[in-house]
Amino acid sequence: MTLPLIVIRPEGLYCPQGEFFIDPWRPVDRAVITHAHSDHARPGNAHYLAHRDNAELLHIRLGADISLQTLEYGEALEHRGVRISLHPAGHVLGSAQVRLECKGRVWVASGDYKLADDGTCRPFEPVRCDTFITESTFGLPVYRWPHQADLFADINNWWQRNAASGRASILFCYAFGKAQRILRGVDSTIGPIVCHGAVEPLNAVYRAIGVPLPATFRVTDEAMNKSALSQALVLAPPSAAGTPWLRRFGDYSDAFASGWMQLRGARRRRGVDRGFVMSDHADWPALHRAIGCTQAGQVFVTHGSIAIMVRYLREQGLDAQAFATEYGGEEEADSADGEAIPMPGMRDSNHTGDAAFSVGSDRDGAGESDNPGASGFSPTLSAARRPRPLES
Repeated sequence: MTLPLIVIRPEGLYCPQGEFFIDPWRPVDRAVITHAHSDHARPGNAHYLAHRDNAELLHIRLGADISLQTLEYGEALEHRGVRISLHPAGHVLGSAQVRLECKGRVWVASGDYKLADDGTCRPFEPVRCDTFITESTFGLPVYRWPHQADLFADINNWWQRNAASGRASILFCYAFGKAQRILRGVDSTIGPIVCHGAVEPLNAVYRAIGVPLPATFRVTDEAMNKSALSQALVLAPPSAAGTPWLRRFGDYSDAFASGWMQLRGARRRRGVDRGFVMSDHADWPALHRAIGCTQAGQVFVTHGSIAIMVRYLREQGLDAQAFATEYGGEEEADSADGEAIPMPGMRDSNHTGDAAFSVGSDRDGAGESDNPGASGFSPTLSAARRPRPLES
């Protein structure tokens, strides 16, 4: 019997052939990380492997001294006979699908993903595989996102109306990913944009990597007088709702940007004036487009509406099964970051600490590292040997 390339263990998704985990929820020796949201990138692992754009984010969130190696998209390394490569997931900056190849079999773990190109990260790249592990955060037919142009037209119109009446526009959104997507999409000529202390350090990471974002202010900046604040769009995490921080804006209208705003009940529970349907996860149609593009015959469904997704996929003739995981809720976790995120140092960090993934099962690799004497990771494979993605 052929062993699967990925199984469920109490610590998380595990590759038995390579002896490493993907986004483990308990501390392990080797962890491949799909992205830096806190439900996927957790502290306590001995060694981390992630896409290069995650380096500063992971240092901010997990500590400057973590052992971290990074890859570019499409680069690959071999560890104990398993070829590992990372491919764009389109979820947030640095998000990646993990492609594993061993003895002619290919598995892909999606992590979180969306298909829409929002200009803040590399868009989703379908990768052909035998087995696809997909998220299903919004895996119900009711979840269908508006076109981005329509979404941002609605946000701009709301902001303009508020500014015309001298009211600040408070838009609650998650600090990592959602806030930067909003910055990229709104019309910054309407007025100043103020960012909460949980958002601004992450903006700096995006800018340092080359993502163009409009100018932003902190509420304490000298230019943000009463008149300016009355015209401002204010991006804040949900944890800021009801706090004294909001009193600085005087009269304001508030709104929430989330995929959950598709449901009236969620909007009502938030108690905001407006709800904008906006998610960095795939909606129902996009989930099934992504699955179809992989041409996988076997699909495992994780966090979200698992039972309904599995049943639907089986009705479409696929071998679909469920993986019980502890993902989901990164939005709630990120909303609690508050002012605690330090300003990043913008280090040039390809790798930090000792390498942990090796070529073969009994010899050390010679991959790049911040510590030139470290061993364990292999050098990346040449471009000619990179896995070929499916054309989008």
